[in-house]
Amino acid sequence: MTWEQTAGGGVQAVVPYDGRLLLVTEGDGWVLPAGTAEEAESAAAAAARIVYELTGYLVDGSQPLEPGEEPPAVVCSLLTDDPSDGARLSPEAITWLPFDEAESIALPPAVLAYLRGHSPV
Repeated sequence: MTWEQTAGGGVQAVVPYDGRLLLVTEGDGWVLPAGTAEEAESAAAAAARIVYELTGYLVDGSQPLEPGEEPPAVVCSLLTDDPSDGARLSPEAITWLPFDEAESIALPPAVLAYLRGHSPV
């Protein structure tokens, strides 16, 4: 399967901003925002929708990392500084992890390589 997913395909959102990475809680740890693509929804569109639903941040899913990787990780550009109301997660369940601390959590190798190759803007 390519990065264009069909219904049931999992998608991970990679949202970098100012040298930090958006993470959400899952169990006792921090993970990338992730969810399932809807029928005929691209991985980029699914990633943007998932981030908005979970966190309230508006993003633009644009660049898949390693298109053949499952589940796909999609780089998303942050479009708003503040989350909107109605996010599924509370503010305490959302964090921005500095890139240099990314090695401390379990991230896909393609995500770690992307973070190593990008400096804060």
